[in-house]
Amino acid sequence: MMTQQELEKYLWGAATALRGTIDAGDYKQYIFPLMFFKRISDVYDEEFENALAESDGDLEYAAFAENHNFLIPEGAHWNDVRETTTNIGLALQNAMRAITCSNPSPFPSRASLALCSRCWPTYSGLSCTAKTMSRTLSAARYHWSF
Repeated sequence: MMTQQELEKYLWGAATALRGTIDAGDYKQYIFPLMFFKRISDVYDEEFENALAESDGDLEYAAFAENHNFLIPEGAHWNDVRETTTNIGLALQNAMRAITCSNPSPFPSRASLALCSRCWPTYSGLSCTAKTMSRTLSAARYHWSF
């Protein structure tokens, strides 16, 4: 049996091997958005299940925006991206942009609203920017206080 210290050392070594030549400080720029994406997908599923139970199985009610902290458009869920076998980076980018555009900042600017109105509901992602995604991440931190 491994001790916690041995496990941590083993996991750190595995992360270092996976990270390769990317600096540990820069690695978080890849990992944190993925963790955020996975977490909001899980929370969405939990909220959906709770709304289903509350409504005796009404799928339409469970999908209402009022039942969710963050909306995840069709095709932009973690499970959808996970099923992607080619162009995974593009699938991730499009999913995050779709989520960003369907969840405007609590303090939106005219520019961000204009950008997202162009890509939603097609969520091709071409008009959403990293700045808009950053606002969504900021809203998440505010929402979940992390």
